[in-house]
Amino acid sequence: MSSPDPVIDANLAIALDALLTEHSVTRAAARLHTSPAAMSRTLARLRRVLQDPLLVRAGQAMVPTPRAQALREEAAAVVRSLGALLSPGASVDPAGLRGTFTLQAADLVGAALAPGLLALGRREAPGVSFRIRAEELEAGPALRDGRIDLEIGAIDHVDPETQVEELANLRMVAAVRAGHPLTEGTLTPARLAAARHVAVSRRGRFSGPLDTALAEHGLRRRVDVVLPGHLAAMTLAARSDVVCLVPAALPGAAPSPLTHDADALGLRLLDIPLTLPPLTIGMAWHPRHTADGAHRWLRSAARRALRTPTAEAGDPG
Repeated sequence: MSSPDPVIDANLAIALDALLTEHSVTRAAARLHTSPAAMSRTLARLRRVLQDPLLVRAGQAMVPTPRAQALREEAAAVVRSLGALLSPGASVDPAGLRGTFTLQAADLVGAALAPGLLALGRREAPGVSFRIRAEELEAGPALRDGRIDLEIGAIDHVDPETQVEELANLRMVAAVRAGHPLTEGTLTPARLAAARHVAVSRRGRFSGPLDTALAEHGLRRRVDVVLPGHLAAMTLAARSDVVCLVPAALPGAAPSPLTHDADALGLRLLDIPLTLPPLTIGMAWHPRHTADGAHRWLRSAARRALRTPTAEAGDPG
């Protein structure tokens, strides 16, 4: 019957490094925040394991044996490796990152994210590239199996293990072309309902929260077309008389990057005279990435990119 393999004790390596550095049980104990008696017992154990005295008394001092001298650099290297292995992932240097991050987001969110992510990548992590996928995968399993690193948008799934962080609280406004009849006079629920609309739904739905709010006033709108993304809907609104709903910042808050494409298309944003539920934009990831330094940088970059497209503000992640 073979003897059992020796148990590897990382604490012994740390104690050996302290003893060989300090040449003193008392100082090694203070360095590791333990008692001299406990350190003396650890030294005795090291002597048994290594079959060498390691430190021997010479007058008032202790000096290392030849075996201890030979082990000093190796022990220090082991402790450094343990420190790197067990240190928080936040210590990663973004400049040394290499590879591609895959994010899943709706078209409007992806368009708002991309400028800031590119700016941050060039400045902080030039070895990183980004892949932004449409909302084509079921996010929970895709996060779990690593097909996507981060989901950003209106998080409508709550898998038990999914980590979610809110990024922005927004409201929905009506976007119309310049000169649209709704830009003149007071916008009332009746006038809004009477206009032609384009709905945005990747599932092809014609109705949503606006229809519920209109129904409470006995009103019903006409949806001419349903499109899968906001960018296509906003482009149509800029070229016709249809009304498109888009997210915007809450009153008094800084402008949201999510409205920049509407501004670029020359759309007018009108407050809706109805109570609609707020839109929460968040990011979701699998918990195995929570402490990973590279993923912490990605989350920090996404957070900053949704604050401003130039992403000039710093953030700890």
